[in-house]
Amino acid sequence: MFISLEGPEGAGKSTQLPQLGAWLEQQGHEVFTTRNPGGTPIGAQIRQVVLDASNRAMVPTTELMLYAADRAQHVAEVVRPALAAGTIVLCDRFTDSTMAYQGYGRGLDKDLIRQLNAMATGGLRPDLTLLLDLPVEEGLARAAKARAADRLENEQIAFHHRLRAGYLALAAEDPDRFVVIDARQAPDDVQGQLREAVSRLLGKRS
Repeated sequence: MFISLEGPEGAGKSTQLPQLGAWLEQQGHEVFTTRNPGGTPIGAQIRQVVLDASNRAMVPTTELMLYAADRAQHVAEVVRPALAAGTIVLCDRFTDSTMAYQGYGRGLDKDLIRQLNAMATGGLRPDLTLLLDLPVEEGLARAAKARAADRLENEQIAFHHRLRAGYLALAAEDPDRFVVIDARQAPDDVQGQLREAVSRLLGKRS
């Protein structure tokens, strides 16, 4: 199974995903946890370029192409081999991030983004996408407490409102794949709902 975790800045993905992976391993499953961008050595270099706050001159099309390049490498090098080995793959962000950030946030052509995503992934889509949702201002405040702001976190507030709206629109378009979870809850409650959603998917596959 391929499970992605999505959400705007400060939603808590980096905290919740390792806990979800550890829980699945305790249930006896083989689990591989990764992230996009940055899930391969090449991807780590791309991630550094994309998120570097000093790269203010980067245009949206360059940003989009860099994410697509990272994803192509990531799918070929780690995701597909892990899935082929029967491993549950948990991924921090995948194609929906590109649609939310570059499509809704940047306003780039959504059909073009779909084509690039399809090319980069060979048509691979998550079996389940867990969307951690919270108000923009709260998410950015959380992120600011955790680390210095990266290039995307430094964007104007309107950008972040557009990408959050984009995530919710994507979830509404594909309710069979998406589960939306209120990330304003206590972390343990969020984790509990993540586990419930994954358990339902496991039940369908058993």
